[in-house]
Amino acid sequence: MQSATVDQDKLEQFMDRFVQEMGAAVSAPLVLIGDRLGLYRQMCDAGPLTSTQLAERAGCDERYVREWLSAQAASGYVTYDPVGDTFTLPPEQAMCFAIEDSPVYLPGAFQIIASMYSDADRIADAFVSGAGLGWHEHSHELFEGTERFFRPGYNAHLVAEWIPALDGVQDKLEHGASVADLGCGRGASTVIMAQAFPGSRFCGFDYHEQSIAAARAGAREAGVEDRVSFERAWAQDFPGEGYDLIAIFDALHDMGDPVGAARHVRERLAPDGTWMIVEPFAGDELKDNLNPVGRLYYSASTFVCTPSAKSQSGGLALGAQAGERRIREVAQAAGFTRFRRAAETPFNTVFEARP
Repeated sequence: MQSATVDQDKLEQFMDRFVQEMGAAVSAPLVLIGDRLGLYRQMCDAGPLTSTQLAERAGCDERYVREWLSAQAASGYVTYDPVGDTFTLPPEQAMCFAIEDSPVYLPGAFQIIASMYSDADRIADAFVSGAGLGWHEHSHELFEGTERFFRPGYNAHLVAEWIPALDGVQDKLEHGASVADLGCGRGASTVIMAQAFPGSRFCGFDYHEQSIAAARAGAREAGVEDRVSFERAWAQDFPGEGYDLIAIFDALHDMGDPVGAARHVRERLAPDGTWMIVEPFAGDELKDNLNPVGRLYYSASTFVCTPSAKSQSGGLALGAQAGERRIREVAQAAGFTRFRRAAETPFNTVFEARP
């Protein structure tokens, strides 16, 4: 490349940005350590702490804790007071790192990132071979991290906003309805609905046995096992009929045969039933998704969603940024005659489909 073709100011700006991004990348495993060892939780509402005090509270070695705190302070995750040589977790950062029922709790996202790094060699091989990589073939970090990352958003929006946005669904749930949750994973969405609507019955379906076992344990812990069951099944063949509501949370785009799944949903719905489809927020065109949220979703889709779809029969890899037009096409191909966008957040879009 001729040096005259390089804009030096643009190059320096990009390198400045790269230093920031590299710092974020190397900070990610430190967030996981802080989460696993309870360092953030020990700092939450504790006020200023020295590294010695935090190490004692967490039962860790002071020298490691001091280096960790220094990195956290350089990242802006904690604040540092040089006068007292103390570190503080501000309330805003506490919501992100320490308070698990906060709507912006983040450690699960870092577990997903960790799983992506561990799978990089296998995904690189798949680039060449065109093969898929099933959900079950990933590490435990992905399964647990996905639940921990999505659960805060479901807690914040599912009962308060998304269900009320569906035509007549909340009234049915309050009076007693039959609900199926497809691709339920470890059951966070199913349990949240069951807690809010004790008069209804819920069944979560997922092909991943390990997640089903975790979902059953979660239902027992939440005290809703009397009205919730979890079974191993694919979205294309799950049992039951006459469901008033069938939901798919952030999973339709992972399926190799989403149209087949949609047809089976329509067949299993009650005549006046509703299909709720929660998908990652996306525009219909690539240019609409070239933003920070799209960056996250396209990256995750490269490692998880697209390989998952390609590992299944059908192999229609919608990707995590499918957009409303493609989801509508799936519903219409399955025979749904009514389809609309019911609600949205910066991270999700909620669609309602009716027979």
